Amino acid sequence: MANFITLLRFPLLFVYVALLYWGNATAQYWCVPFILGIIILDSVDGIIARALHEVSLLGSVLDIATDRTLEIILWVVFAHLGLLPIVIPLIVITRGTTVDAVRAVGMSQGKAAFEQVKHPISRFIVASRFMRSSYGVAKATAFALLTLDIAMQSAGHPWQAKVHLVAVIISWFAISMTVIRGLPVLIEAYPLLRNS
Repeated sequence: MANFITLLRFPLLFVYVALLYWGNATAQYWCVPFILGIIILDSVDGIIARALHEVSLLGSVLDIATDRTLEIILWVVFAHLGLLPIVIPLIVITRGTTVDAVRAVGMSQGKAAFEQVKHPISRFIVASRFMRSSYGVAKATAFALLTLDIAMQSAGHPWQAKVHLVAVIISWFAISMTVIRGLPVLIEAYPLLRNS
């Protein structure tokens, strides 16, 4: 059930992206709660997995793959639509591919992603509920505001420029967090990779 919910986010994401490109202003306004719903499903699948005792390495891999795909597609789409500089998706893609490649080594040894960092500071930055939630809220806020920005552009809303500025600032904050949360994984993986 949890894995089904995780995978359900893919078709929902593609519907959302189609509405951003080809929907009218009303449809794009509705995309704000729609993207928040897609993001909330990430928490729902984890809650269900724990409640039904379906926590597994496969579920962890699917969750990370879905999260990463969603993030990359959204940052690329927002850059393509001219809301963000191209450097933002380039940072996200670089961070995501390098961190996931390193995590793949640990996963091949049966270690879930968040079990691979050991130092207490690293565990706080990468795996603590506070940092994960803060990062999730920053991304969700950025994606919701960027979606609102598109809808306001389509509608010719006079506050669109102000919303755009706030969306860009929060996007850079989210990108800073993604880099900060990726560094401990890369730093701690060096001995593991060297020994492998």
